Amino acid sequence: MLEKVKETVTYIKSRVNSIPEVGIILGTGLGGLVRDIKGQLVLNYADIPNFPVSTVEGHKGHLIFGTLGGKCVVAMQGRFHFYEGYSIKEVTFPVRVMKFLGVKHLFVSNASGGVNPDFEIGDLMIINDHINLIPNPLIGPNDNEFGPRFPDMSQPYDHRLIALAQEVAAKQGVKMQIGCYVGTTGPTFETPKEYQFFRIIGGDAVGMSTVPEVIVARQMGLPVFAISIITDLGVPGKIVEITHEEVQRIGQQAEQKMTRIMEEMLQRL
Repeated sequence: MLEKVKETVTYIKSRVNSIPEVGIILGTGLGGLVRDIKGQLVLNYADIPNFPVSTVEGHKGHLIFGTLGGKCVVAMQGRFHFYEGYSIKEVTFPVRVMKFLGVKHLFVSNASGGVNPDFEIGDLMIINDHINLIPNPLIGPNDNEFGPRFPDMSQPYDHRLIALAQEVAAKQGVKMQIGCYVGTTGPTFETPKEYQFFRIIGGDAVGMSTVPEVIVARQMGLPVFAISIITDLGVPGKIVEITHEEVQRIGQQAEQKMTRIMEEMLQRL
């Protein structure tokens, strides 16, 4: 794995002049943030050695370098999921590449289903903790260059970045929820009883990504900020049939608020 990461980093550095300070992973229907990245240099996943290729609609498959909020960034316009058939190490491979490129912070976004009865469709939720129901990406041999065998997870999401996001959202007049994200394998949306179970065990939202990437980031010492857009509700009396297309549509409607918050956060880092 380490050799593959270094090979990929060498390829990327041969084509990119800047060293990114912040890595950004964009979730389903949230790729529009890249419109605000200035001075873009775009690499297709298919051209990058050892990189998987996005297979899900709403995930374009571009690695984009440029500036956002005055910071050099690298943004993944399209992520990888365990349900696509990739190994969990392939899913998290780009996070390791970002760290070896020089990234100092990781920003992550996703579309998720709300199980907190106080949530509404279109809400933004800062993630302050997670429950992992996806295979752990650190299973298997550990390379000390990636981090410790048993990384601490007492602060999976950076408290300073959470406080900054809340301050920025209040300044911009954007309603912001905060809560725990439950990561599942998918690709099925949840049954009513699964939604109920996720709420009982402490979840506020549920989705099919993010947690493995955060685990790898924390192993490597990267502070993480993550945000969910609530695209459907798993609350008794509010559960309706949902489609991937509907998730994308709602995500796209809310992404402008998310982009404004992230951009100001980057300005103030």
